[in-house]
Amino acid sequence: METHPLLNNRYQLLEQIGSGGMAVVYRGNDRMLERYVSIKVLRTDFTKNTAFQERFRQESKAAANLSHPNIVTVHDFGFDGGQLYLVMEFIPGTDLKTLLSQRGRFSIEEAIPLMVQACAGIGYAHRAGLVHCDVKPQNMLVTSDQRLKVTDFGIARALASIHPDEHSEIVWGSPQYFSPEQAAGNAPSPASDVYSLGVVLYEMVTGSLPFTGTSPEELARMHLHEAPIPIHEYLPDVPPTLEQIIIKVLAKEPSARYRTADQLGRVLMKFGIPDETLPPPVFTLTPETAPAYQTRATPLAVAEGEVEKVDLGIDWLSVGLGLLALIAAGGLIPFWMWVYLLYHPPIR
Repeated sequence: METHPLLNNRYQLLEQIGSGGMAVVYRGNDRMLERYVSIKVLRTDFTKNTAFQERFRQESKAAANLSHPNIVTVHDFGFDGGQLYLVMEFIPGTDLKTLLSQRGRFSIEEAIPLMVQACAGIGYAHRAGLVHCDVKPQNMLVTSDQRLKVTDFGIARALASIHPDEHSEIVWGSPQYFSPEQAAGNAPSPASDVYSLGVVLYEMVTGSLPFTGTSPEELARMHLHEAPIPIHEYLPDVPPTLEQIIIKVLAKEPSARYRTADQLGRVLMKFGIPDETLPPPVFTLTPETAPAYQTRATPLAVAEGEVEKVDLGIDWLSVGLGLLALIAAGGLIPFWMWVYLLYHPPIR
């Protein structure tokens, strides 16, 4: 009888479902809660680094606090038998990069609803004070009913804790998708994630990356200094406004882009209406004053800093009854004044 490896006497590794330069992903069984999970087991090269272990623990705790329909939930993390691992919800889907390889590209009608969901998940993390740092289609899982979930929050930040002498192409992630400031070695911000989302959207609608090079150094130089091929050269009928949005997102200066993924998502929503079976994306109207709310991706045009009118759900029947009660109470005032004067006549 075949036996499956067991981590911390709880998580059973059933089958490998993916692999990359930094980890192997398994479909697993949580024997305590009796449910399927995804288990990412990191390479021993990273596991041996104590700085990485501590940073991985911190980032995993932060990611576990993220609860959003467009984010893969982190259940647990641990260390067993010299292996560092992360336990996440099991998503029966395919990563977006694989879908792009299979299909070539997506139509605008298909791409925008998926990107709106990605923006909703990453925007939620931005509001929680977290930056993904490694936004790419490999980290976006798509189910058969076109639900998208973003995964691997914080792992890139943990990798950055490794001593610079140990940095490699794998450690730095995927140079095709990182922002100019990341290419320059500067700290990423929410606007860095927005740039990476723009690269993913560019690839989805054109079938090509905005920059291709033979080395990470060449790609870094292109992100820093070169302009991508205009989208209309791939798609002559691309809506000009959509092309302008992507140009803005791929701006070299972070201040020239949308500040957060929420802002990008709200702008993109007017180009596509997700299927009614999809969960409504969650966005914040303004970072300063408006509360988070849920809305369908219906056509809209909200300027930056402008708060859209929201139905407050006022119960007008209750308001009317309250006014009637107030009027009735007010009508008794003359009666009580007459009673008072009857027993306390004015002095003549």
